[in-house]
Amino acid sequence: MDHEKTECQAPPEGPILCVNNCGFFGSAATMNMCSKCHKDMMLKQEQAQLAASSLGSIMNGSTSKTEKEPVVAANIDIPAVSVEPKTISKPFLFGSASEENGDAKPKDGPKRCSNCNKRVGLTGFNCRCGNLFCAVHRYSDKHDCQFDYRTAARDAIAKANPVVKAEKLDKI
Repeated sequence: MDHEKTECQAPPEGPILCVNNCGFFGSAATMNMCSKCHKDMMLKQEQAQLAASSLGSIMNGSTSKTEKEPVVAANIDIPAVSVEPKTISKPFLFGSASEENGDAKPKDGPKRCSNCNKRVGLTGFNCRCGNLFCAVHRYSDKHDCQFDYRTAARDAIAKANPVVKAEKLDKI
């Protein structure tokens, strides 16, 4: 009788299954869908809105992002297409690669110490002077380093600690 007076409907007797028939239970807050199906549906709607807005801006010819344009919501199924990169292999002819491509990058040789020319590979040490050195010559006193550490330290300290001066007070 209370329901007839307030015109409210009684809650359903049992749990409601997801409308997508995935086997999980849904709720009225998620439009009778389970949380996963609801999240997927919301993601598809956002993608459709983005696609519609970008399509509309392309059709209108405007590329400015500052313009406020209404976004039309539509359910568009956009199939995901996987793109595989194609590799084209050419037979290597001696001397022809450098002649055809003038901007071709020369092959990097093994990394070597700048002082003793020893191969260092992955264990090389980069110095602040910009050169690569082996374990013996990695310190600045072992390879006549031209980098001025004293000036670099002074600049770093000056940058980290700016001078702060207060305004002078007027005497009465």
